[in-house]
Amino acid sequence: MWRVFGALCAWCLLWTNGACAQSERRQPFGCGGNMTADAGVIGSQGYPGVYPANTRCAWKIAVREGKVVVLNFQFLDLESDNLCRYDYVDVYNGHVNGQRLGRFCGTFRPGALVSTGNKMLLQMVSDANTAGSGFLAVFSAAHPHERGEQYCGGRLTKPSGTFKTPNWPEKDYPAGVTCSWHIVAPKNQIIEVKFEKFDVERDNYCRYDYVAIFNGGEINDAKRIGKYCGDSPPAPVFSEGNQLFIQFLSDLSLTADGFIGHYKFRPRKFPSTTTPPSTTTQLPTTRPLSLRYSAALCQQKCNRKGTPESHYCSSNFVITGTVISAMIRRRSLHTTVSIISVYKEGSLAIQQAGKTMSAKITILCKKCPSVRRGLNYIFMGQTNEEGRGMVSPHHFVTPFKAKDQRVFNTLKNQRC
Repeated sequence: MWRVFGALCAWCLLWTNGACAQSERRQPFGCGGNMTADAGVIGSQGYPGVYPANTRCAWKIAVREGKVVVLNFQFLDLESDNLCRYDYVDVYNGHVNGQRLGRFCGTFRPGALVSTGNKMLLQMVSDANTAGSGFLAVFSAAHPHERGEQYCGGRLTKPSGTFKTPNWPEKDYPAGVTCSWHIVAPKNQIIEVKFEKFDVERDNYCRYDYVAIFNGGEINDAKRIGKYCGDSPPAPVFSEGNQLFIQFLSDLSLTADGFIGHYKFRPRKFPSTTTPPSTTTQLPTTRPLSLRYSAALCQQKCNRKGTPESHYCSSNFVITGTVISAMIRRRSLHTTVSIISVYKEGSLAIQQAGKTMSAKITILCKKCPSVRRGLNYIFMGQTNEEGRGMVSPHHFVTPFKAKDQRVFNTLKNQRC
């Protein structure tokens, strides 16, 4: 951590000629720039004020030759979305055609990101809608392959090898770490990954600490093979092509023993299978005929039928939550729901910010069912391919009262 504090102090000196407390009087950050020092600070345009809409800003970092770049986010507040499609920060190895180390949005800060060379690129994109305060990050130069509490990951190109969490096996992995391993095999081969030992903070949804494995050379939820946590080693994983990307992330609280894994290249003709994510996500129980707005759909009378019991098994997800934002887009109402309880997760994408869970739910017909911001509801519906909840007039949505909780606790144990 001394490098982070050193970078912060260097930043204060550059901006204020005085004590760090005076940094509040600095000029707002601009949109992008070239950073050619061994330590510095980067902020989104206008930080700490609200960043502007419809912008694309890029920051190029270059430290001395022979060093690598270590980046730490000190603050992050961008529009939250499970796939970071609207407002986001991308971090890349190098300046041109580099491997993407991660895409970030919402308020959860990743751990340290480390380049493989002396250059790194940050790019922030915002759309036309909601905004936040943006981000503040510090960077510093470090020796390549430095073994420290914050640094891990790298590019693996040998026919076989090992990867492991920092401090393995002497002590627990540290908090606030992001490690990325990019495994690249020859084009006529695939990659097999096995975990020998595995102990990562347990959570039903792997929200806090986890290992995620992706086909290809970057973090891409559409190509994610699995997301793993707990103390049981995942089953062997095989890539579809000649590249795999493995990301390990720990939050800022509890830690565990960590893991050690091994990889090796296999001939492409080797049977290729992938394992499902080791989270509690259930498979959809039904597929709706349509998950899109249509005039015919919204001409139906807004008259809910049935009971929670009659809708439970036909619904892909069942949650209770508070509507915290609502916006009309393309004749549908797009809401963000702060979750009170999850009774049936299905394929609903659930986000985590601190200890608060939320989900995106679209009311296809903006007035049916009717929901209001700030009120609590029972939501039962379907999901689309991106994990967004979709609710049409025939789905069961009703105001939630504490007395309803007993009914849903009973339904949770029901087999469909």
